[in-house]
Amino acid sequence: MTPRVSVLVPSYGRPESLARCLAALGAQTRAPDEVVAGVRVGDDATVAVAEAARAAGLPVRIARTAATGVVASMQAALDAATGDIIALTDDDARPFPAWIAGLLAHFQSAPDVGGVGGRDWQPWERGNARRVGVVQWFGRVIGNHHLGAGPARDVDVLKGVNCSFRAPLLRTVGFDGRLRGTGAQLYWELGVCLPMRRAGWRLIYDPSVAVDHDVAPRLDADHLHRGVFAEPPLVDAVHNETVALLEGRHGAARASFLAWAFLVGTGEAPGPVQCARRLLQGDSLAIRRWRATVAGRLAGASTVRRSPRRLAVPTPPSR
Repeated sequence: MTPRVSVLVPSYGRPESLARCLAALGAQTRAPDEVVAGVRVGDDATVAVAEAARAAGLPVRIARTAATGVVASMQAALDAATGDIIALTDDDARPFPAWIAGLLAHFQSAPDVGGVGGRDWQPWERGNARRVGVVQWFGRVIGNHHLGAGPARDVDVLKGVNCSFRAPLLRTVGFDGRLRGTGAQLYWELGVCLPMRRAGWRLIYDPSVAVDHDVAPRLDADHLHRGVFAEPPLVDAVHNETVALLEGRHGAARASFLAWAFLVGTGEAPGPVQCARRLLQGDSLAIRRWRATVAGRLAGASTVRRSPRRLAVPTPPSR
């Protein structure tokens, strides 16, 4: 049987971007069986764009939520979706014409493929990277999904702007309602992908299965990665990353992550080592960034301790 494909598009306050995204979905060589727009209650301009696309022939449904944040929008859309494969993209992205066909080809290649994604071409940053979607043994996450080149390969994490999953698997994992933030709620992908990887499912990244990512401004507080620094969004982002990585590892790997995160960290979420490096480079915000990172790490560890998420993710069938 040919699987049904549902495309989820969470959207808030960017009707012009959403119109371009829906137009691209309407031009697919393999049409989606349905598109579900996750919309915040009161966002009438977004609803109007979705209804116009439906009137033009695209099978669009609207899933409303009163909660803020992308997690609530995606969960509402997932609850309304009926497909066998659930694909996700952002409202500021325009999938290439063969996007859905490319995703499906990988799912049909092997029964243990739980998720598929690809490159998001961004307007300002270009280049090629071989290491994409890797979580190193001590917990450092290497993204580079917007720079991936070369053949399709297995990865640890896919990027939300260009990803897809088998529907029963995604419904089992769901979207983590403990994540902080009022907008993008960064690192939600880790909370989806790492439980699948722990259960033995394969996640495939194929650079040729691509979208154009216009990187529109974010309207809520989660504006990291948009050239703006503020402490509360960084605290929220580090909290989310910490929750996903602690629950995605056990024993020595969890201890290694905590040691690395609190002592070294990354340039964006520094420990003392990275903070010192930023200070030597003249970064006047280094101390504030380090303090926000510590607060986020402690908050994430507290969330895992007080309200752990227990998932019964099925193992994949043998090939």
